[in-house]
Amino acid sequence: MDYAIIIAVDILGGITSLILISLGLAVIYGMMRIINLAHGEFLMLGAYATVVATNAGVNIWIAMLLISPLVVGAIGILVERTVMRFLYGRLIDTMLATWGLSLLISGLVTTVFGNNIKGVPTPLGGFTVGAYTSSLYTLFLAAMAGAMLIGLYLLLRCTRFGLVARAMMQNANMAAALGASPPRTYMITFGIGAAITGLSGGLLAPVTGVGPTIGAAFIAKAFITVVGGGPAILTGTGAAAILFGFINQTATYLSTPVFGEVALFLAAIVLIRLMPAGITGKSLRGAR
Repeated sequence: MDYAIIIAVDILGGITSLILISLGLAVIYGMMRIINLAHGEFLMLGAYATVVATNAGVNIWIAMLLISPLVVGAIGILVERTVMRFLYGRLIDTMLATWGLSLLISGLVTTVFGNNIKGVPTPLGGFTVGAYTSSLYTLFLAAMAGAMLIGLYLLLRCTRFGLVARAMMQNANMAAALGASPPRTYMITFGIGAAITGLSGGLLAPVTGVGPTIGAAFIAKAFITVVGGGPAILTGTGAAAILFGFINQTATYLSTPVFGEVALFLAAIVLIRLMPAGITGKSLRGAR
């Protein structure tokens, strides 16, 4: 029983990790239909913001929860205003631009910080279940992932900006005719997605080595989760994260972490083959 509890906590940690690395991408891709190939680098910048701020003497909680989202959110707005605003509706161009941006960010970070892996101490310590020990920080990350999902849901459903953003996603021309400003809405949406990504990167910094190439380890899983979830941004991302996280962690326990990664990608291939529109695609078509 004790071992089962520890396994359940680790599975929860895997699900939480997928939610965190995917949520910002779900906002940008799901609402703006932009394939942001620099998403992994935004996560990396959030992690570096936490590392740099913590090493400068800033409290780790302030670094993770405040500095990382503000820094990456500001970078996201800058990118949207200087690059992305000229490429809306041009899918290949946005992919090329964000791919180039990812190379630029990775190169700049390597130049400034080098290739050394950095990190920050994991806060909160651990807890014991019988003869086994696990990290309280895993439970904190799960709580933060849940809070981020709820907060984003409330933003989209209970605020005027959320109403305008959803209208813009459905029919931008009609929303603009009713008085909404597409440039302003796109800028804020991209900034929010980037800020969520930065927050996630900061939260993951204590549990993963922080280096210039960590974005490459995140981006494939993030896209698989978002695409596998389907058109419902929050429900789909959460459902896909639960499915893929469970498969990944279970396969890891039964074999090795490498096989766990293979099992995740095989599950994604099967899911997309059986449900091309994603987990929530069929239900939304039925609703319409």
